[in-house]
Amino acid sequence: MLAVHRAGTTRLRHKERTLARHPQDRMRDPPVSPTAYPVNLDLAGRRALVVGAGPVAARKVASLLDAGADVTVVAPTAVDEIADDSRIRWHERPYRRGEVASYRLAVTATGDTDVDSQVHRDAEAAGVWLNSADDPEHCTFTLPAVSRHGDLQVTVSTGGSSPAVSRWLRRSLFDDIGPEHATVLALASEVRTELREATGSSESPAWDRVLDDTLIETVRRGDLETARQVLRRGLGLPPAPTLEPAQ
Repeated sequence: MLAVHRAGTTRLRHKERTLARHPQDRMRDPPVSPTAYPVNLDLAGRRALVVGAGPVAARKVASLLDAGADVTVVAPTAVDEIADDSRIRWHERPYRRGEVASYRLAVTATGDTDVDSQVHRDAEAAGVWLNSADDPEHCTFTLPAVSRHGDLQVTVSTGGSSPAVSRWLRRSLFDDIGPEHATVLALASEVRTELREATGSSESPAWDRVLDDTLIETVRRGDLETARQVLRRGLGLPPAPTLEPAQ
C-alpha cells in the first residue's frame, strides 16, 4: 500500500510491485560477469613476492624483474635461473603463513594446492594482489601474453581462461606490428607533449584521423620529418622548423 498526500487529504491506493510479486523476473536475464580491468602497473622498486621457484615461477620472476620490481622468492629449492640471479632475494625455506602481507603484489607457483591456497587466503586478508599459476579461481589479477617493440607493448588476455589462446592470438596480431609502429609511437609521444604545452591538453579527436596506414608507410620509407609534420598539421600545431643543411 502506498500513502499519497494531496490537498490536505490522505488517500490509499494499491501500487503494483512486479518485482515483489514475481521475484523470478529478476532471473530472466543471465547474470553478466564483470570484465577484468586492464592496467599497466608501475612496479619499479616495489616489493613483489614469488612463492615457488620452479620453471613456471622463473618465468614470472623474469617478467617482474623486467618491470623493475624488487623480487623476493620463497621456496626450499630453486632452479638455476633463480638461484644464480643476484637481483633476486631468495629465502631457501617454505612459505610462512601471513608473510605475503609485506608485499605489494604476489605470485604463487608451487604446484602444491595447500601452499597456494594458503597464500591466496593470506593475500585476500591483507589486500595484496595475487596471481596463482594455472588457478584462475584464486587470482586477483591475471597476466596477459605480451610482445614488445621498444615502448610499444601489445598484450592479449583471455581473463585466465586459456593462456595458450592468449599466446596464439598475440603471435597472430604481432605479425602485423613492426619497428615502424614503435617509431610512430615515439613521434606521437613527442607531438603529444607539444600539443599539451600549446593547448593545455594532449587529448584530441584528431588523433584518430592522423594515425593511419599512410603515416605508417611514410615511416617505413624512412621519411620521419614528413611523418612528424603530418602529425603536427593534423593536430592543429604549426609546422616545426626544419634544420637547414650546413653550407
